Amino acid sequence: MAGTPFDQLSGDIWYDGEFVPWSDAKLHILSHGLHYGSSVFEGERAYGGRIFKSEEHTERLLESARTLGFEIPWTAEQINAAKEETLARMQLTDAYIRPVAWRGSEMMGISAQTNTIHLAIAAWEWPSYFKPEERLKGIRLDMAEYRRPDPKTAPFKAKAAGLYMICTVSKHAAEQKGYTDALMLDWRGRVAECTGANVFFIREGKIHTPTPDCFLDGITRRTVIDLARERGIEVIERAIMPEEIPEFEQCFVTGTAAEVTPVSEIAGTKFEVGEIIETLMKDYDAAVRPDAPALQAAAG
Repeated sequence: MAGTPFDQLSGDIWYDGEFVPWSDAKLHILSHGLHYGSSVFEGERAYGGRIFKSEEHTERLLESARTLGFEIPWTAEQINAAKEETLARMQLTDAYIRPVAWRGSEMMGISAQTNTIHLAIAAWEWPSYFKPEERLKGIRLDMAEYRRPDPKTAPFKAKAAGLYMICTVSKHAAEQKGYTDALMLDWRGRVAECTGANVFFIREGKIHTPTPDCFLDGITRRTVIDLARERGIEVIERAIMPEEIPEFEQCFVTGTAAEVTPVSEIAGTKFEVGEIIETLMKDYDAAVRPDAPALQAAAG
């Protein structure tokens, strides 16, 4: 997103247990997390002053760190309280919250088991991940060159910084071709996810989505599945092959940043934005915003 660089924003950041001015929230250039990807993070949103599913995000952060072999030296309760305090200190009601933990700089090499574990929490105003006009008409996706790896080669259940390297490469490549994002396959050639969001397809009133056996089972993904099933809409989690994509009528993606966003095209295949997607967009908005009215009519 264009605008003020993130290191030049104003306010305070919670850093290892205390608040520091935004411009002073720094780490050493030889921090292990920068060189070897020993860093985990969360992306969370606050709506009307309430952090949506804060506890679930914190538990995933702690578990991601354990998966990478380190323990964050703050409890879930302390982290949840720090997020709330950060939001209040920044005087934000609708915001994006980014907790991040990483290994420090005591040792520089593959092995760094005694390095200090740091934790920081920042919050800022952030509009829709995709441009509003794109979101309403549906975003365009390209097919990514790189694939999600075999779970035997990477800890896919962790929200680890290093796993997003191929996502950045893929999204940049898609944007350079005029697309908004890219759809990634997995190492078997099956449909997996977008670079920062889970993907869903609709055919004959049923929702189909890839089984998350090698990519992150997103918190928003699970929320939307629950919302759909509450509506009586069948949700089928299964292996989806790329050659099936033209057979679907609709497509949408989900994520904390993306929320529920329709897809209008995947590499030339066009989709409509139908009633089910519109219903889920409104239902999700009602779920995350305390003052948003829920739809009463069931989806078609």
